[in-house]
Amino acid sequence: MGCCSGRCTLIFICTLQLVLALERQVFDFLGYQWAPILANFFHIIIVILGLFGTIQYRPRYIVVYAVWAALWVTWNIFIICFYLEVGGLSKDSDLLTFNISAHHSWWGEHGPGCVRREMPQAPGVRTTESQSYITVMGCLLDYQYIEVAHSGAQILVALLGFVYACYVVSAITEEEDSCEWL
Repeated sequence: MGCCSGRCTLIFICTLQLVLALERQVFDFLGYQWAPILANFFHIIIVILGLFGTIQYRPRYIVVYAVWAALWVTWNIFIICFYLEVGGLSKDSDLLTFNISAHHSWWGEHGPGCVRREMPQAPGVRTTESQSYITVMGCLLDYQYIEVAHSGAQILVALLGFVYACYVVSAITEEEDSCEWL
């Protein structure tokens, strides 16, 4: 296979997926979103496995990556449905935090143009454990649309990765089959 082949394209797609997944992981950590943190962690591992399989001509690893890409598309469709509140899902639920914390998407308070104002509950008394009410105003884009855009980009890259992974697996196995007759 040459440098401008499906193999090099798959390497580029895997690298792009790693960058996007790491970016998403950072913002999920900032928002204490534990379910996406775990999903991103597995995604990063499988993409590295797919990258290794592509570089080392290991079709089994690439097949694992292709199967994971299909699952990753499904997960991101769920995330889109969650933030757009499709089918009884609510973006205000603690589903993504496993009911461990009251945190939600980091973008909810820190989105583009958002002005965050913190109002303490007990005026004059402030301890390390006091809770405060936070209001957010003036956001140029609601946070759920930022999350949907992230998931949409993940879906697009995962679908490209799936297609190229299938192509590279077929090309590698075809080369192996043609070498057996020599």
